[in-house]
Amino acid sequence: MALTRSHSSIQRLLEALPRGEPVETSTLAEHGVSPQLASYLAKRGWLQHLSRGLYLLVGDQPSRDGCLTYLARRIPGFHVGSKTALAWRGVRHNLVTREQLELWGDQPLRLPVWLTEHYPSRYQTTRLFDVGLPSDFGLQSLPEKLNGPLVSVPERALLEMLCNVGKHQSVDEARHLTEILRNPRPEVLDMLLTHCMRIKVVRLARQFADELELPWAKIVHPHSQRMGSDRRWMLRTRNGELLSLKK
Repeated sequence: MALTRSHSSIQRLLEALPRGEPVETSTLAEHGVSPQLASYLAKRGWLQHLSRGLYLLVGDQPSRDGCLTYLARRIPGFHVGSKTALAWRGVRHNLVTREQLELWGDQPLRLPVWLTEHYPSRYQTTRLFDVGLPSDFGLQSLPEKLNGPLVSVPERALLEMLCNVGKHQSVDEARHLTEILRNPRPEVLDMLLTHCMRIKVVRLARQFADELELPWAKIVHPHSQRMGSDRRWMLRTRNGELLSLKK
């Protein structure tokens, strides 16, 4: 009887749930699988136990998008950003076989092992924009994965990437990526710069735009002028390099 019930329950789940995405006991209950039955199915090898109250369908490996989609439903502001978002949208400098995922959100989070052991990831809650910017501005799923996780558009990803210069983002790579993204959408970039609260980000954007003679330099100049004092903004990176950013 239990075996028949197990087969029936798994069959319903296979038909109803997305593959590769972690499933909570509350979701399983919606499909007729109680916590007790879920535990039984895990012991019998029909479900994989990921963590307390969280399972994966039999035969699945946690998929990258499935894991990120699961987290996005639970963490406000969760999205793929910075260099990863640029790469996913076709703006990359070097090909890396197992690049660390750059993840952002509004709420502190210790990334679960079932994500990081398959997909090395870094998560941050840096507040880059003021409250006047709609929280979802510049966040969209990729065109080919409309039900997938939110990913920063290139203009937002650029500013997020500049935010990390001096921490885990090198100056040289940031400059190269800025040059590759030569023609961001002016209205989107201007909106983001209007609400950007980080002096370093705005001034670094101006410096790169001037150095590389990028067409959007005229957009960033007024924003650089309005932020901070007339003194140069100094930053020493983790590798000892000194950045001197003028207004």
